[in-house]
Amino acid sequence: MRVLVTAASRHGSTREIAAEIAATIRATGIDAIEREPRDVINLDGYDAVILGSAIYVGQWLGDAKDFADRHAEALRERRTWLFSSGLANQPSKDANNAPALLARMQQLQVEGHRHFPGKLDVLQLSLAERAAIMAARGKYGDSRDMNAVRAWARDITSALTAVPSRS
Repeated sequence: MRVLVTAASRHGSTREIAAEIAATIRATGIDAIEREPRDVINLDGYDAVILGSAIYVGQWLGDAKDFADRHAEALRERRTWLFSSGLANQPSKDANNAPALLARMQQLQVEGHRHFPGKLDVLQLSLAERAAIMAARGKYGDSRDMNAVRAWARDITSALTAVPSRS
């Protein structure tokens, strides 16, 4: 069994979450391959896909949205999970469950979605990003819970080994 783990990340935090997911899956003996969304040409050879994105202004990044649109048919034929990473203490937590994301989940017939708190390193942000974070009353720091990430990856592994794939 081969699982593709791909995530759009602006500053690397979401990519690190994807790497942790892939490492956890590999530790169970399943082949988990990490790729950048824009580098994936097709989904041939993958039995399942985990697609993630950082969230900015309540939206997934373009690379993740483009990946989902480009591979929509192939994703519907495979077991697919989505994850998002963004501000943990945003005033409007609904921004992390935007209608566009819910519509994408239905379109792709995903098995599930998980939101993980992210990491904000002030030194990696542009001046405009810093201003947006201040306006949203966002908090800097690393709010990621890698134990929760690993637990979710183990849940996916259990689901993959318990139920036959779609294809």
